[in-house]
Amino acid sequence: MTRVLVPLAILEGQSVSPGLTRLLESVDVTVLGYHELPEQTPPDQARLQYEERATDALEDLVAQFRAAGGRADHRLVFTHDREQTIDRVAAETAANAYTIPGASGQIERVLVTLTGDVAVDRICSFVGDLISPREIGVTLFLATDDEVGGRALLEAAAETLSAREIDVETELAVDTPPFEALLEAGVDHDAIVVGERAPSLRSLLFGEEAERIAVESVAPVLVVRNVDETPPDGP
Repeated sequence: MTRVLVPLAILEGQSVSPGLTRLLESVDVTVLGYHELPEQTPPDQARLQYEERATDALEDLVAQFRAAGGRADHRLVFTHDREQTIDRVAAETAANAYTIPGASGQIERVLVTLTGDVAVDRICSFVGDLISPREIGVTLFLATDDEVGGRALLEAAAETLSAREIDVETELAVDTPPFEALLEAGVDHDAIVVGERAPSLRSLLFGEEAERIAVESVAPVLVVRNVDETPPDGP
């Protein structure tokens, strides 16, 4: 089953918009409540002080997902390194994607960018599980300097999603800075799906790009993990 990790700074009041809650109703959700601690603060001390309040907030969020028809659980972590914590919990839960929460009401159309380091078939599989069979439209977006190859890639991806009865449109940006083109395209969409950048999610989720997407598009962002499904050689 497809799983999405929803990391939230739980003691800072970070929450999930109703639109994102409904968008995730077709997948399994793990709400990761984290609280980043100063280096000198022991996690056990923080847990004694804040665990009850944080757990109450997490249980409320899980109840919201379940009320929308979804399947959800939660984890609570007090940490000195949120990036490592999120990477670790994503691996432990076998999450297919992370979220960057944004403000959103009803989600009618999702922008799915094929520009990045994650295989197109992996992104399409995730989007198919997320959207199908609901009446939510998808715009497949690609920024490239290869117009012919780009159109072929978009058409193949569109056929994959159309086979799952998803309303699909395509948008190709040629010889345009990819990130700027993505921001421009995202304005007219209610949520955005992007592929994780190598070597890990950190450069997107915690870097300048994530801030720009969240601020300029306002919409929630789902980041498909760049997971190598081939097991390494050796014992």
